[in-house]
Amino acid sequence: MVEDATRARAFGLVADGVSAGLSAPWRVYLARGCRYLSLSVGSRTEWDSWRVHLGCPDLTVRIYDVGGDLRRSSVAEVVRDGCRISVELLEDIPLDDLGRLRTVSEVSR
Repeated sequence: MVEDATRARAFGLVADGVSAGLSAPWRVYLARGCRYLSLSVGSRTEWDSWRVHLGCPDLTVRIYDVGGDLRRSSVAEVVRDGCRISVELLEDIPLDDLGRLRTVSEVSR
């Protein structure tokens, strides 16, 4: 029963964010049998907004080569009431636009 309550609180945080005006994540993944909730968003602005809403202190950014383009994976995580919640953004960045890799949002400064 504790796990159900923890998941309900995690989903409550998502519902609170959407009702406060944040864009709904395009994917919500709840791992079965463990306390992990993952949100996937579609833009850097949405990622920053969700990160701030959830109070995510842990950030991970990885860059991958994907057939001539680069893919940036940005993940922010927080543990709330024993449930790990992550917000993920995947962006494809053409090699001719490498300046976007250095882009730092005002929220994350």
